[in-house]
Amino acid sequence: MILAAGVVLWRRAAADEDGSAALEIALVHRPKYDDWSHPKGKLKRGETLASCAVREVKEETGQSCELGIRLPSVQYLAHGRPKEVHYWAARALGGSFTPSQEIDALLWLPPAEARTRLTQPRDRELLDALLATTAH
Repeated sequence: MILAAGVVLWRRAAADEDGSAALEIALVHRPKYDDWSHPKGKLKRGETLASCAVREVKEETGQSCELGIRLPSVQYLAHGRPKEVHYWAARALGGSFTPSQEIDALLWLPPAEARTRLTQPRDRELLDALLATTAH
């Protein structure tokens, strides 16, 4: 079993005229798979799932984050091997994105646009799980 961890990364956009700040969701583009997804990655030896999730966010988006509530875990086959990814909601605390070979683009989108852009249905379900909570 391949173990991994990730987050649905969110932030509040700058306030508009009425003082409200809209929710934005971070999506990363992986050129190897030409897909849009939530930041995630494989667990390293001796690492906890939570620390893996925070590390992957930093590596893939440049953002520091604060983990919030647990979201559903996802199981699927990756190259014929079972993979289980544990997810959290995570509030972005700031940072700057630098493109890499692994992640070449980062987008901050309103939830409806993020839902449309996500490649995998399982990632849309994670976004829906975040939106169903009051933790954002």
